[in-house]
Amino acid sequence: MLSEPKYTGCCRLAEILEISRHSTNRFLLREQYEPIDLFREVQGNLNLIGGVLSGDDTVIEKHYSQVGKAHLINYYWSGKHQKAIKGINLITLYYTDYDGKSMPINYRLYDPLDNKTKNNYLREMIVEVIKWGVKPSTITTDCWYSSKENLRFFRDKELNF
Repeated sequence: MLSEPKYTGCCRLAEILEISRHSTNRFLLREQYEPIDLFREVQGNLNLIGGVLSGDDTVIEKHYSQVGKAHLINYYWSGKHQKAIKGINLITLYYTDYDGKSMPINYRLYDPLDNKTKNNYLREMIVEVIKWGVKPSTITTDCWYSSKENLRFFRDKELNF
C-alpha cells in the first residue's frame, strides 16, 4: 500500500479536480509529472477561447522542514500570515472560461536554482499555455505581478489586464 503524505498541495489539487486525495497521491507518485500533464488532464473541461487567466502564488507551509536540507524549502512572503513563512512557493496559472468553469492549467514550484523570479515564471507559463492552444482575452494577477515588464508583456500578447 502506498504511504499517504499529508501534502497540502495534493489535497488542494484533489479538491479542485473533484477526485479523492488517495487518487491524487497515486497520480503524483506514479511518475514525474510536468505542467503540460496537468493541462492535458483539464483541457477537455474548459472552453479555451476568450476566458480569463489568473496568475497567483501561494506558500505551501512546511513548518517542520529545514531550510537548506531540501532545496525548494525557504522563507516566502505569505499574504495570509502577513510575514515570511517557511515552505514551498507554488505559482499557479488558473483559467476561467465564460461558463464560469475555473481550473489550474499551469504551475511552477519556485526553485532558487533556476535563477528566475516569480515574474519570469509567470511570463514563461503564459507563453506555454498560449502555445498549448489557450486564447484568453484577459489576465488578472495580484499587485506583485504589476511590473512594467509584465504589463508590456500582457499588452504584447493582446491580453487585457
